[in-house]
Amino acid sequence: MDQTEQNEQLRVLACRVDSLRAGLCGRDPQQLAALTGATFFEKVFQLSLFRQAVYIPFPTLEAVDAASGASLPTFLQALLLYYFVTAAGIPPAGRWVSFADLPGGRMYSRAYQGYTGNELARRFGADLTGFCRACRSAGGEPFDIGDAAFAFQALPRIALLAVLWSGDDEFPSSCQVLFDPTATDYLPVDVCAILGSQLTRKLLKA
Repeated sequence: MDQTEQNEQLRVLACRVDSLRAGLCGRDPQQLAALTGATFFEKVFQLSLFRQAVYIPFPTLEAVDAASGASLPTFLQALLLYYFVTAAGIPPAGRWVSFADLPGGRMYSRAYQGYTGNELARRFGADLTGFCRACRSAGGEPFDIGDAAFAFQALPRIALLAVLWSGDDEFPSSCQVLFDPTATDYLPVDVCAILGSQLTRKLLKA
């Protein structure tokens, strides 16, 4: 999935919003809260997306930023709705795998690495301090892998790990954005790719 394909995937996600909402509005909200790890109070789901507090009223399911009350962009609406549709309530495995090791991820793994890990390596490969600063600014928690690694709670039941390996005279620096293997129990694999892309953009902007 190159950048053009990724943009097309975002468009498709946006087109799915109404059908995803229609499929969810008849579900038991308490069960949905249990499966997703969201809080359900006074007919509103409450959860965080990369530290951004989000409210999702039920049954309209129009996600808004908790601080401003503004509706989230359409592709984020779709991402959150897919999370609610897919969530299986499976506990995390407590280990990290590459995108290629997720079910269905191998055919897209080269493109995914291109717009996630490779972009991070280009920006931070020679700047370990800058990588750590950006990760901390984006809410990452240090993790003991590679030369620097930080875990990010993207959604209540989905964590990602950004890892940097510093290069030397023989090998260039490299980065990867990894997943807990249960990620596809909460999002389709192509939406996991978009989540990894979202984290990459946050780190590049941090």
